[in-house]
Amino acid sequence: MDGAALARTVETVAYYVVSETVTNVVKHSGATRIGVSLSREGAAGPLRLRVEDDGRGGADPAGGGLTGLASRVAALDGRLAVHSPPGGPTVVSAELPCA
Repeated sequence: MDGAALARTVETVAYYVVSETVTNVVKHSGATRIGVSLSREGAAGPLRLRVEDDGRGGADPAGGGLTGLASRVAALDGRLAVHSPPGGPTVVSAELPCA
């Protein structure tokens, strides 16, 4: 990342996306590996988050936890995507506007 400061609201939503997703992985997936990445291009570019695990998959985007995360992201006009086929892996990604 380029070191430019993020708005407090973006930091807060990013924190919740990562922490809640990692918590769900630990509680439900049976994963042995979790990867978290963040990237941003330029001071005005969106913050991109990605949490990936090697668990069993099958996460339901309509479930309460993921719906709550999607609502937090949408409140900033961002996007949340969940890719979790049965058998895994699961990838949760978010894009949060920073401008």
